[in-house]
Amino acid sequence: MTISALLGACAGDDMPKVELPNIDTSNPLLAEWDTPQATPPFDKIDISHYEPAFETAIAVSRAEFNAIINNPAKPTFRNTIVALERQGALLDRISSVFFNLNECNTSEQMQAVAMSIQPKLTELSNDISLNPELFKRVKAVYESSHLLLSKEDKKLLEDTYKSFVRSGANLSDEDKALYREYTSELSQLTLKFGQNSLAATNAFSYNITDPAKVEELPSFVKEGLALEARNRGEKGWTVTLQYPSLSPFMTYSSQRDIKEALWRASNSRALGGKFDNTENIKRITALRLKVAKLLGYDCYADYILDNRMAENTPTVISFLNELLEQTKEYADKDYRAVAEYAASLGHKGELMPWDFGYYSEKYKNEKYAVSDEQIKPYLQLDKAKAALFMLANKLYGLQFTPAEGVAVYHPEVSAYNVTDRNGDFLAVLYLDFFPRASKRAGAWMTEFRAAKCIDGKEVRPLVSLVMNFTKPTETTPSLLTFNEFTTFLHEFGHALHGMLAKGKYSSLNGTSVMRDFVELPSQIMENWATEKEYLDSWAVHYQTGETMPKELIEKIIAAKNYLAAYANVRQLSFGMADMAWHTLTEPYDGDVEAFEKSAMAPTQVVPIVEGSAMSPSFGHIFSGGYAAGYYGYKWAEVLAADGFALFKQEGIFDQKTASKFRQLLESGGKEHPMDLYVKFRGHKPQTKALIEQMGLK
Repeated sequence: MTISALLGACAGDDMPKVELPNIDTSNPLLAEWDTPQATPPFDKIDISHYEPAFETAIAVSRAEFNAIINNPAKPTFRNTIVALERQGALLDRISSVFFNLNECNTSEQMQAVAMSIQPKLTELSNDISLNPELFKRVKAVYESSHLLLSKEDKKLLEDTYKSFVRSGANLSDEDKALYREYTSELSQLTLKFGQNSLAATNAFSYNITDPAKVEELPSFVKEGLALEARNRGEKGWTVTLQYPSLSPFMTYSSQRDIKEALWRASNSRALGGKFDNTENIKRITALRLKVAKLLGYDCYADYILDNRMAENTPTVISFLNELLEQTKEYADKDYRAVAEYAASLGHKGELMPWDFGYYSEKYKNEKYAVSDEQIKPYLQLDKAKAALFMLANKLYGLQFTPAEGVAVYHPEVSAYNVTDRNGDFLAVLYLDFFPRASKRAGAWMTEFRAAKCIDGKEVRPLVSLVMNFTKPTETTPSLLTFNEFTTFLHEFGHALHGMLAKGKYSSLNGTSVMRDFVELPSQIMENWATEKEYLDSWAVHYQTGETMPKELIEKIIAAKNYLAAYANVRQLSFGMADMAWHTLTEPYDGDVEAFEKSAMAPTQVVPIVEGSAMSPSFGHIFSGGYAAGYYGYKWAEVLAADGFALFKQEGIFDQKTASKFRQLLESGGKEHPMDLYVKFRGHKPQTKALIEQMGLK
């Protein structure tokens, strides 16, 4: 979208008249984006451009919402609610570029800009949501019983009103001042938490110079570690705390002393030391509690869940406990089976967490005669990418072609134009696959622009997938582990949610849905990873071109529920830690490690290790959007298991079923998620589907 279109987004006789400040169009963030599909001109943007662009965009946003407040016309849905939805479009454009890149291609300079600009953004947000005259107009429209609105418009009105209330609009002036104080500090602390976690991850590495200690490793692991060492100017082989480096070493190495050092380093990131996050955790949770109590809730979880599919704290706690009760004994059996197997191979003493990956992989290889080393040659990244594109084509008719002339933010990033079966343009998709020091750990989908309509003209989304997959080496292309391939499918599901969005308002489109519903499109996609009909259609050996043997596919399918209960309980432990932190009714000032161990105690399967805690690097809940919401992964897993059962019943490429699911994806947040799910599935989700899918009953 061009700058003129952005600034004219509220045009019309009945819309507020905006007096705009001067705009320096020599700054590429503020200029017209005369680029293919109005994509960000990454090749022209410098770090020095961000802060002045933010300052201008904040001023524009203030002018826009002041125009709404000062509009002499009677408040209407269009001149107040729609105008509010559209205000800040320029700021959204700049923020989407900056904060997305701050996650995947950051630097000390960018982090400094983030720390500088974040308080100003929080202040602006509070100035909007706490303005009594603005809320008066919103409330007047909300209480207008004569309005005849479409379902989509009605949902926008309800969400807008509720957003103001949940952001303190009904508070007294004294409490509004406190709300500003708390949220401003929170914005800084959550940003600092993420920076500390990334710094702690990058601060540790383990260099190995003795060839005997890497001799047993598969060649793809050794090559990757050797490449890391060379890139660092070191000899031999270097293991980092990045997942593609750490995980295969823990899986294939028998060097217990090295693995213990790596495990302890990984599981004590930001737990004390230079990048300590423990005080940040205590302050973040205390401030969130203060915000919740200001707004009339007993704890932060009550506040968050009041706007979720689960609806309340007791429902979430009951849900987690129910799944734990149904799977804990099986998880214990999983651990005992691996421990007994390890003992049979001569392992002495308890099977510790740093031993588990090694022996569980050996056990899987012996029990099912299948391992990642066997599977990886058939999961070449380029083939897997083509396979995901093919799946989207079979299900939804989508086509993916290289986006010529579209600038990218890093040489490793590629961009694709996505079109519908009739040739209509749907989205630009950016793919960023490999780890680097400037990128945080994990995998995620984000947007540089969301789908929306402006006065009847459709604006299509710019979607980005960011991963940390195994890098290619000098002799081998990027070959994915089965877990990495499943992750690719997962994030691609989020991308489909964004790319297929259809609606007038960006706040109701794509992944802008209730947090415990947003993981359904991603988790349902994971199911295709173990479908023979799908694997048969594309998985070939990267060297020989031979299709994946039928026997190997059958082994993958047979092994798909290997350690399923163990993995389930591990996820539940994260959800329970999250809920423990956010159901506090008084600030916690004790030991973070002890608090976490107590919260996770009901889920404990492997031996407890003192001096370890995952909370200090638990970015999802302390610097991301999953506070009091991590349970949503399991919640959505139930939806996905129940939903995929329909694909299994009708056929995994069934067009009728895919069409119904596409309608769910297109709908975004325009309807309550339970209503959308029932329209697709025909009934409410059933927990038993997940239990059966895990093979436990």
